[in-house]
Amino acid sequence: MTAVTTDTAGDTRRAGRYVYLASVTLLCAWVLVPLYFLLINTLSSPEAVNAFPKSFIPEFDLGSLTFFANFAGMLSALKNSILVAGVTMILSITISAPAGYALSRFDFPGKELFRLLILLTRAFPLPLLALPLAVMFIRTGLDDTVLGLALVHTTLAIPFAVLITFSLFSGIPVELEEAAWTLGCTRLTAFTKVVLPLILPGITASAIFAFVISWNEVFAAAVLTIENRTLTAFLLQNLDTSPLHLKFAGGFILVVPALIFIFAVRKYLFAMWGIANR
Repeated sequence: MTAVTTDTAGDTRRAGRYVYLASVTLLCAWVLVPLYFLLINTLSSPEAVNAFPKSFIPEFDLGSLTFFANFAGMLSALKNSILVAGVTMILSITISAPAGYALSRFDFPGKELFRLLILLTRAFPLPLLALPLAVMFIRTGLDDTVLGLALVHTTLAIPFAVLITFSLFSGIPVELEEAAWTLGCTRLTAFTKVVLPLILPGITASAIFAFVISWNEVFAAAVLTIENRTLTAFLLQNLDTSPLHLKFAGGFILVVPALIFIFAVRKYLFAMWGIANR
């Protein structure tokens, strides 16, 4: 009986291992295969892009990328995207970190309702708010500006940033702060000297999410900007009737900076997972 039970347990573990490996393989393929085909079509000639069947090896034809590099307004749109994403990142962390700390450390009337309202801010689709936003921004002079668009993107990023920082602060034991208080620290100094160094990787990870949300957002950028368009709005405006090979190149230009940014700060993402699981 014991041998049969052991064999059954071993078969179950092997089956679970196979399912796990298959799931990881499918997930990697789901993410990497589209990126690989995007790379192939970006580095191929127009004839190869439109040919069928398609080659799995790029021709390393840089004609499409060279076209975009010399296209008027391309570098300005790239600069605007970086500026808007940077301002969004700073504003979202400045607002969401204190909110996450308050939700984690204090009990107050309506706390659960407040958390629900934070999520409900994403219940309203952006197209529904586009017209009143455009009218308000025109009246206040924020239309077609980096700050105005960053404010909209900050509104989109804050719910995620608040929930992330709330979970991270909840993973830091309050006893650490209480111990610092007994040693003469104020609440502020205990936060800056004890909690902040522990939570900094998670704060950075929240900033990464805010950056990516701003970088990929296109609707508000297309509606609220005319001359100072971001890269997504610029590509949407100019690639509508463009050939297929230029559309692939535009998508590649849009995806690569975000991937490079995430890869450069990936250690902070891993650190955030470790803090959240404490």
